[in-house]
Amino acid sequence: MAPAPEVDFAEYVSPAFHHFERRDLTVNRTQAITVGVIGVYVVVIALLWNIPYVKNVLWPFKMLTIAFHEFGHALAAVLTGGKVESIELNPNEGGVTHMRGGKQFFTLPAGYLGSSLIGGLLVFCGFNIVASKVASIVLGVCFLLTLWWARKDWLTIVTIILATGLLVGMWFVNSGLGLRFVVLFIGVMSSLYSVWDIADDLIIHKINSSDASVFAKRYGGSSRCWGLIWAFVSICFLAAAIVAGLAVFRQDFAQQKQDSDDFIPTR
Repeated sequence: MAPAPEVDFAEYVSPAFHHFERRDLTVNRTQAITVGVIGVYVVVIALLWNIPYVKNVLWPFKMLTIAFHEFGHALAAVLTGGKVESIELNPNEGGVTHMRGGKQFFTLPAGYLGSSLIGGLLVFCGFNIVASKVASIVLGVCFLLTLWWARKDWLTIVTIILATGLLVGMWFVNSGLGLRFVVLFIGVMSSLYSVWDIADDLIIHKINSSDASVFAKRYGGSSRCWGLIWAFVSICFLAAAIVAGLAVFRQDFAQQKQDSDDFIPTR
């Protein structure tokens, strides 16, 4: 039997390493603008969050991120063998997912972590127009699932319809460039909402019925400890999304518009 040919593993591995070496994190002008916009969003959201009356401007987006939160609970329930009865949103910036079964070890943190993961993915996609279009399509599928689970709750239905209308409308703004920055805003809002909501529930108002409090009672530890862990994970999702966006999407605005017109033209 003829000896098997020798395979030079380095021959296959070396090009891959060179590929990653070329993907440095040097920030170009388009990326710098995107990161700057993210910073502005963070500051604006933080200010609006705490200014009386003016903070009502954020209310529609808060309701949307709460819908993401409840969607996280619902999806975790389904994935762990449970059944979702309904989703309800409260005008006072609250929400509840009625479910039977499922593993609470996964369903309880899935609200905060799910919404922050969605936020991180949206921030990542917000670095590129085509990626933002894809993200909006995926969001549409998530919205359909949420509408099915919340088909008896008018506030959830209205929130989803308005969000869908906003995303669809932005497809037609400057070859989808408007959609890119809306997706980015929703992503930042959803990522940071988890952090601020955890702080509000566990540090400022100390709500005993929060997800972290229920998790601590069932599995041990303190609600603040679990809340801080979930908040840290949420921040990591956001940071990872920004780094990944810088590494993957390096096209300038002109190239992104051209790619967008080739993907699904809207003009």
